[in-house]
Amino acid sequence: MLAVIFADINPNQMKKYFFLLTLAFLNFTNVVAQSNKVARLDSLYTALYNSGIFNGNVLIAESGKTIFQKSYGLANEKTKVKLDSKTAFELASVSKQFTAMAIVFLNNQGKLSYSDDIAKHLPELSAYKGITIQNLLVHTGGLPDYMQFAGKHLDMAKIATNQDILNIMKEFTPKPVFEPGEKWQYSNTGYLILGSLIEKVSGKSFGVFLKENIFKPLKMDRTFVYRRRFNPEKIKKYADGYIYSDSLKRKILPDELGKDYYVVVLDGIVGDGMVNSTTEDLLKWDRALYANKFISDTDRQMIFSSYKTNAGKETDYGFGWNIKNSKEFGKTASHSGGWGGYITYIERDLDHDKTIIILQNNDTEKTKIPAKDTRQILYNLPIEKQITVSEDILKKYAGIYVTSDGKESTLIFEEGKLFIPFNPEVKLELIPVSATKFIVDGFSPEVTYTFILNEHGEVAKYRVQQIEQGVDKESVRKKSE
Repeated sequence: MLAVIFADINPNQMKKYFFLLTLAFLNFTNVVAQSNKVARLDSLYTALYNSGIFNGNVLIAESGKTIFQKSYGLANEKTKVKLDSKTAFELASVSKQFTAMAIVFLNNQGKLSYSDDIAKHLPELSAYKGITIQNLLVHTGGLPDYMQFAGKHLDMAKIATNQDILNIMKEFTPKPVFEPGEKWQYSNTGYLILGSLIEKVSGKSFGVFLKENIFKPLKMDRTFVYRRRFNPEKIKKYADGYIYSDSLKRKILPDELGKDYYVVVLDGIVGDGMVNSTTEDLLKWDRALYANKFISDTDRQMIFSSYKTNAGKETDYGFGWNIKNSKEFGKTASHSGGWGGYITYIERDLDHDKTIIILQNNDTEKTKIPAKDTRQILYNLPIEKQITVSEDILKKYAGIYVTSDGKESTLIFEEGKLFIPFNPEVKLELIPVSATKFIVDGFSPEVTYTFILNEHGEVAKYRVQQIEQGVDKESVRKKSE
């Protein structure tokens, strides 16, 4: 029958029909594939929410078009107000990309230069010679983390500001951990100083400068700098950040732990955090970063390049972004954040124009950033299944380990899982991929821990690797006394 029909059609018409049929088929296939992605994403996040692993908002986009957006859980545990697409979250370290962009603008305005020594603009830091603004942007400055040295000198009865930390650095001159450019080490201190530089050079507050130069031009109407304890305001549709109290057996605000709790005391500091936003506003930010109207090609190249140490080793870090290249996903720029009950993540797949935005307002022992599984679904790949390792083995790995230079680190076993305490509030789970090899949950670029046993089957040491950043170190198990 078809042969009879086609016999009456001239060859040119037949080619046209076949082309239209092929186009229709491809369109149908794309629709089915997109529908499958959405179903898988919803299934993933619903399962995580039902398991108490995820509480927050997620937005996934391709070529700037939102393909999946949903809210899971509560914005306020007391009032039972639910999260929605307009809910703002504190971004924690995802804020660093906005701090970096402010520095780019000030450089372009001729008010500072990436090569300037930081003491040129902040005389309080004259003891730290040779550290440049660019060192701070890419975490090669070598300054110690202020969260480790400030507590000994701060007045715990009041909320600290950037100037308080600068005053401590001037008076006590905490020793750098390495020479500028010698190594890469993530530094909240560096971005705190960048926040102070922005205020000093612009003559405006950190929040006002970001609002005038970034948030307002991009119509990011739900994005702002907010220090909820230092300068309380009534914010509509705001997600409170919750941590879990083992003693009270419930989620609590960090404030319930007292005015001297470090999250409360450090609430006045900007630069390394304190930007608040929504998933929808962050998508506007993502789109602007592709447009020459907002930044130039030169700026884009500076921001999204990996910088090298003095020895030529790649840091895989740009101006406020982790930079990674892989065969599967091409070049990606991402950043995570964790602070005061908030766990956040943004990823921009630059070669394929895909965007992942995840904002959470619960930080418990179960919380995870499901970025890896989300990415697998986004590229129509299967989700990698975790293996099960017995609790007896996990308990064996828990303990204190010592590096070759005498620094101690601790692994803890809780709730049937193995964790690395990242700071007093945040614990990062070690997820098993074999009986001896684990990956750090939600960390990008990927970090692995491999446990090495002696001939008696006892844990001798572990090897931690982050291939993209050239990290390969061993820590020996400390013998119990």
